[in-house]
Amino acid sequence: MNKAEVLELLKTIKYPGFSRNIISFGIIDKIEIVEKNISVELKIPTQNEKVKQEIIDNVRHNLEAVSQFDKIKIDSKSDDTRPEVKQQAEQKSVQQRVKLNGNIKHIIAVASGKGGVGKSTVAANLAAALKQKGNKVGLLDLDIYGPSLPIILGIHDMPHVTQNRKLVPLEQYGMKIMSFGFISGNDTPVIWRGPMVAKMTEQFFSDVEWGDLDYLICDLPPGTGDVQLTLTQQLDISGALIVTTPQDIALADVRKSADMFRKVETLVLGVVENMSGLVIEGSASTSEGKPAHVKIAITGKENVETDKDGKFSIRYDIFKRGGGIAESKRLGVPLLGVIPISGEIVDSTDSGEPIVLSNPKSPISEIYNSIAEKVIKNLN
Repeated sequence: MNKAEVLELLKTIKYPGFSRNIISFGIIDKIEIVEKNISVELKIPTQNEKVKQEIIDNVRHNLEAVSQFDKIKIDSKSDDTRPEVKQQAEQKSVQQRVKLNGNIKHIIAVASGKGGVGKSTVAANLAAALKQKGNKVGLLDLDIYGPSLPIILGIHDMPHVTQNRKLVPLEQYGMKIMSFGFISGNDTPVIWRGPMVAKMTEQFFSDVEWGDLDYLICDLPPGTGDVQLTLTQQLDISGALIVTTPQDIALADVRKSADMFRKVETLVLGVVENMSGLVIEGSASTSEGKPAHVKIAITGKENVETDKDGKFSIRYDIFKRGGGIAESKRLGVPLLGVIPISGEIVDSTDSGEPIVLSNPKSPISEIYNSIAEKVIKNLN
């Protein structure tokens, strides 16, 4: 292997905690190849010994895996410039080149490392709750591969394009809405590489006429990839709201998303635990005003006691319980809300009208309104 081939091999190694590879951070300072012996000098920009060792081990592992070298020597030295500082400097330089079309006071990202946790539903209801409090609100769907807002908000139109080739957001329920689904159509699969996704994300920032907004809610796709990095590098985000479901498998990915925002110095406003338990209510016949005992088949509970009128209410934790509070404590941020599984949410979402609007007095709507109030308070 020559030096160029070695560099390509080492590009597959990510800097711990970042989505960028070690080559982009300038960590490979020198490569020397003599016959079947290779010497690599690393300039690692951190004082964290654990991170240093992980990079060294990954470099050695990759070089050993190709079975091209008899002897592998790896030396490292420190660099006072941490990667966080380098990345932040890059962010500032990019931010100077990007300007949203409009006067927007707060930009809020709704994120999660895990798909299927209900980010879009939370984003739509949060936006609707903020609108009901008298704010000017925009909602931007940045999930290029699976845009959901056209369905959640019942929109099937295409945005208008101005003479200077700027997109005009569609309006629904008094909010300004933009989604890639308006352009591509929800039935069309998107087969794009990362650079194209990043470019489309940039266009949503610079080519949409948002006008004056108090809040722009950005519904992010799962993960910590191109869309998330483009967002944090190019816009001055007010904060991020992390959505999770209670079980460990969701939290494992959610932690990565939350930590990514911390790495790029974006404020985490709080955590929302979604799909948190199923409340089952019913009634059974009783005799002479005495409690009865019933079996709930879905939960396997055989001895649920009713009240004297025969009514009962139990909670069934399908996805465990307490993941949201555990993550909020780990991050040192508030638990903004706990939203149960609800057929009412499903019905309102499928009908194209967020529950905050379709049934504003329901207990679920009260939870979303409480989340909106806490977000406003935390930003202020």
